[in-house]
Amino acid sequence: MKYVLLLFFVLCAGIKVGNTCSILYYIDKQTGKIYAVNNEDFWYTTKPYIKILPAKNDELARLWFGWKDFAQGGINEAGLFFDGAVTPNQPMPEGYTNKRGNLGDEILAKCKNVNEAIDFLEKHKIALSNAHLLFGDKTGNAAVVSWVEGKRKITRPDDNFLIATNFLLEAPEKGNTPCYRYEAMVKEIQRLEESDVPIGLREVGNIAAKAVQAPRNIDGKTLGTLYTTFINITDMEFVLAFKLDNSKLTKLDLEAEFAKGKKRTIRLK
Repeated sequence: MKYVLLLFFVLCAGIKVGNTCSILYYIDKQTGKIYAVNNEDFWYTTKPYIKILPAKNDELARLWFGWKDFAQGGINEAGLFFDGAVTPNQPMPEGYTNKRGNLGDEILAKCKNVNEAIDFLEKHKIALSNAHLLFGDKTGNAAVVSWVEGKRKITRPDDNFLIATNFLLEAPEKGNTPCYRYEAMVKEIQRLEESDVPIGLREVGNIAAKAVQAPRNIDGKTLGTLYTTFINITDMEFVLAFKLDNSKLTKLDLEAEFAKGKKRTIRLK
């Protein structure tokens, strides 16, 4: 199977350079299969990697992708997916903190579904003042958790998909709008569902392809979509495309990887 990324240069108005991200959770209405796709837009000098961790004691097997020992997104053996995106700064809720360390890895290690992930944040009084988190699981449950004016907000899908970019879904007036990446993905979903084309991981991936950032030079450094992840949550298939290059694909059978019971790091280059 080929995974084709169609370059389409789009930006959110006024967003800080280097801080864009596009996340999609999608349920195929015909088959019921569930997919998650993410574009991670950042500096090309970044050295990202994939980390695979085995189940042990009370921790679930999991895969995450990121850099500097920090999970930007990932999925675990129970089928819980997460990814995050930067948003306009907001006041922290009273009594809550922005937890230090590798929060994403902790959530994937301990939580089996969306509700458990939300409960984990609440139990440990964790909030993010400048980001929101999209969670989705293999049961069809999904949510974006954000914090607006010191209060937690939970956004659920209106239909069969949930998208998060870099504006607050519950308070778009706070900034980073209009977001053409968000609008482009919604339009592509509408076009795809009106067609007679069977939907699979490639087709869902091409929804996110409408929001990739073509590489460009800024003060001698290259900025663009650093990687795109494609996940079939139902069948536990994982594909990562590095720097919009279809010759640099990492494809993994997640069930097989988790069954190995071995820790593994895959450097992207």
